Amino acid sequence: MPPRSSAHRHGRPARLLSAVFHPIGDEGRASLVERRIADAIRGGVLHAGEKLPSEHDLAQTFGVAPATVREALLSLRSRGLLVTRRGRGGGSFVADSADPMAFTTEALRSTTRVSLRDAATHYLAITRACVELAARRADPSEVELIRARVHRAHGGDLRMWRRIVDDAVIELAALSQSARLTREQMRLQAELSPFFALVDQDEREQKRRLDALDSILDAVADADPGRAGDLVAEAVAHDVTWLIDHRATLEAQ
Repeated sequence: MPPRSSAHRHGRPARLLSAVFHPIGDEGRASLVERRIADAIRGGVLHAGEKLPSEHDLAQTFGVAPATVREALLSLRSRGLLVTRRGRGGGSFVADSADPMAFTTEALRSTTRVSLRDAATHYLAITRACVELAARRADPSEVELIRARVHRAHGGDLRMWRRIVDDAVIELAALSQSARLTREQMRLQAELSPFFALVDQDEREQKRRLDALDSILDAVADADPGRAGDLVAEAVAHDVTWLIDHRATLEAQ
């Protein structure tokens, strides 16, 4: 995993970077490594021009063989997501031409409505479980710290807004005090955040998301798990409907 200081220097939530580089273990196929890194690039977790850890370090953090990492990086280079630079300071870098929104738009176009709804159902199940447990276990002061960070980010750069929102959702999951649920929330957040970023390109949608988060945080602070879970369900339903409608628009073009 990149050094903690690097994550802070680039303004990225450390939890999202952890989701990118957590071990793959026995499922260590090159395609999984490739998908993990590609999703991070599409989601803006890894930036254009950013240097990846060495093949050796990636192999250790993913829990796979160096040859598996080498194969994944080769495929990512062929797709134009990574470039190789030689000499001192060389290595694998995110291509300057990597456009997260363009990649995500194309990914949405090629995703079926059934797949979108299935992903949303999984995301909802985990997120709802997290916030309901958080409503039973969290201290209201912890909730207010999350709220303050989200409000400071609203109205600024879209990339930073998405990072702060993703981190807020993961921090909210952490308040559930369930390590298993939090790890799964981290994984799903990294996977679906690029699609949520498409929604949040619209300033009205950003405001809607802020209001929805405020309401969810209110319910958690009020120790009302039922209301917190219902609000998460409403928010996820809105997002998946927006994405399906946007996909239909893309198909018609």
